Amino acid sequence: MKHPKVSVCIPTYNHEQFIRQTLDGVLMQKTDFEIEIVIGDDASTDNAPAIIREYAEQYPHLFNAFLHEENQGPKEPKEFAGRNNVLMLLKACKGDYVALCEGDDYWTDPLKLQKQFDFMEANKGYMICHHNMKVIYEDKSPEHFFNEPDQKIHSTIKDILEDRWFIATASTFYRNYFRNHDFADWHSRAAAGDWAMVIQLAARGDIHYIPETMGVYRKHRGGLSNIQSVTNVGFLKNRKQMFMDVNEWLDYAYDATVKETLSRYDEQIEA
Repeated sequence: MKHPKVSVCIPTYNHEQFIRQTLDGVLMQKTDFEIEIVIGDDASTDNAPAIIREYAEQYPHLFNAFLHEENQGPKEPKEFAGRNNVLMLLKACKGDYVALCEGDDYWTDPLKLQKQFDFMEANKGYMICHHNMKVIYEDKSPEHFFNEPDQKIHSTIKDILEDRWFIATASTFYRNYFRNHDFADWHSRAAAGDWAMVIQLAARGDIHYIPETMGVYRKHRGGLSNIQSVTNVGFLKNRKQMFMDVNEWLDYAYDATVKETLSRYDEQIEA
């Protein structure tokens, strides 16, 4: 394969029901640049590895597949499940950009990657580009959009430090900073790995939002979002510590903003 411009990074675990839809959403992308699919199955106990192997054999020029025979962990705490697989995959991405899509989500717009690539190529001051997603539920709860109609087109690290999460993981498209740089030392201690990654990127450039719905975010019992929730005090304490670590890492450049965020975590933890 030629040097890929975009790496599609897909961490997956026990996604037998969903992984074909995920991969088909990637393979339907129409681009004028080379892509690679970097996928890591974290020792699934269902038939997902066989499905991934089938696709990798059919498209060997696109796939860099890691089919782990043992779960990469860590096993505890449960909020960190899948962390090692994800970090390994991010480092394996060779592209100038990385597009994330977990193995239970999928893309619906065949021009998604091209649209994000074109924006980032034309706007070098941005590190992240994201878009809206439809959120669907296994339990048939009402569907809705991930982003609100008033979602800002242009955001900065300050928006993230205000504890606003407006970037759906499967919409994330970023400059591959981690290809040549290590993760911050506090990253490994943060349960919310997507927050940790976005903070490090947003510290080096801005965030652009495309107000189009180009994918589906699936909420189900096996998803990490059910563990990483506001009802989990352990997770709240970990999130508070992350913001404290980030404040120091940023040399307290956003100290007032972070302190307001920390006070809200104190209220939730003590409730």
